[in-house]
Amino acid sequence: MSTEIKAPVFPESVAEGTVATWHKQPGEACSRDELIVDIETDKVVLEVVAPADGVIEEVVKGEGDTVESGEVIGKFKAGAAGESKPAESKKEEAPKEEAPKEEAAASGDAILSPAARKLADENNVDPNSVKGTGKDGRVTKEDVQSHIDNKPAGGAAAAAPAAGMPEVNVAQGERPEKRVPMTRLRASIAKRLVNAQQSAAMLTTFNEVNMGPIMEMRKQYQDSFVKRHGIKLGFMSFFTKAATEALKRFPAVNASIDGNDMVYHGYQDIGVAVSTDRGLVVPVLRDSDAMGLADIEKKIVEYGTKAKDGKLGIEDMTGGTFTITNGGIFGSLISTPILNPPQTAILGMHKIQERPMAVNGKVEIQPMMYLALSYDHRMIDGKEAVQFLVAIKEMLEDPARILLDV
Repeated sequence: MSTEIKAPVFPESVAEGTVATWHKQPGEACSRDELIVDIETDKVVLEVVAPADGVIEEVVKGEGDTVESGEVIGKFKAGAAGESKPAESKKEEAPKEEAPKEEAAASGDAILSPAARKLADENNVDPNSVKGTGKDGRVTKEDVQSHIDNKPAGGAAAAAPAAGMPEVNVAQGERPEKRVPMTRLRASIAKRLVNAQQSAAMLTTFNEVNMGPIMEMRKQYQDSFVKRHGIKLGFMSFFTKAATEALKRFPAVNASIDGNDMVYHGYQDIGVAVSTDRGLVVPVLRDSDAMGLADIEKKIVEYGTKAKDGKLGIEDMTGGTFTITNGGIFGSLISTPILNPPQTAILGMHKIQERPMAVNGKVEIQPMMYLALSYDHRMIDGKEAVQFLVAIKEMLEDPARILLDV
């Protein structure tokens, strides 16, 4: 029985998607719930699985084609695996399949999916230098992207002759360029950032925090924490809890603007910015007030793993009443984070750096971090923004305040 393979139903904020990779080709058998095609949207990569055991009968939308929500992208024939390739024909076809593979190996020609070949051409990557993880050693789009990401700086030019690619001689004074289209995620990020700059009255206030007390606490309890919870105690959980308590005291910072309405949220859903190869994503910690430090650390690790593997769902990133971003892991000393609409504030963490500080009339070396709070002045007054950031500073410098709510 032939059935239609349809694109998933996209949320209201997503108009269309792009067919990224067909993992199964027409006539190829697949099992129930086996991944058959990936569809890339502005926010996430959605997976479409086989509805039953059978074969792909037809591909209607090829890799790179644009699809709308619920649109037919292919046809599937359930229970047709035995009919499409009987046992006898399999025996006859086996040598034919092996011969091309041997010839490909002998000639050094890799087998690429259309999306993988397109990405390799755009980035001047020799397909033979990429290790394929697909069926029969097929090089997938993910294999090419991983090869590009792991290639050292200047590796393209240095590796070209060794990989057998034609050497490009650039005369002195020439300035070569390469034009690569934006991915849907990057284009979506660009659109949101421009919108945030144009529609909000954004200001940034700064402060600094002595990270010594938290660093000492982590050093004292790290082993016990790992033994009890099976995960390391990091800095983000302290910042999340401090921000949660501060948001309770300053409701305007936890609000959002919807047209001419100001929406005050009676809960704290904190987004944590995560950097991936495809761009920045912001998964949300739901009801952070009810989460302990261990719960927060585990959820952040879970989100980080899913983001790296491209498995974050739209439900993981929608909503959020406040965002925390940590540029310090990349070495940023100070910056002005940009708002994540429709939220009205975002907290920026930065690199911990030892600096001479005046303590009780004496100069001491302390591990200091600059904090930045960008906020929408339409919703939040400067006084509230400064007091909010000071509240976070005080709780981080005296972690007992977080537990005692003082």
